[in-house]
Amino acid sequence: MTEITEKTVIDITEKAVKEVRRIMLENNVPDDFGLRVGVKGGGCSGLTYSLGFDSKPNEGDSTIEIHGVKLFVDGKSLFYLSGTTLDFTDGLNGKGFVFDNPNATKTCGCGESFGV
Repeated sequence: MTEITEKTVIDITEKAVKEVRRIMLENNVPDDFGLRVGVKGGGCSGLTYSLGFDSKPNEGDSTIEIHGVKLFVDGKSLFYLSGTTLDFTDGLNGKGFVFDNPNATKTCGCGESFGV
């Protein structure tokens, strides 16, 4: 497991942290779990983001702790997510987590997938 310090690779806004904690509380997710942030093949632009909770990092994962929230990121995803900020929006255009990824060279119309 690689330990990475705050804001070195992926950042998460305080608004997103509040939403992660709210979801954890509503779903009885233990406090020591982390948020798994990843990228997988799919979508109309080639890659999609994935989020979920995990009890511990997998072999080869990087662990990033920001604002008291642990993020688990596998090596492949880390390559595509370097410099990304995870935010949460609840505005007029919808409610949900938003990835501000400087590596994305194209995105689909719905904003659910990206390409590099």
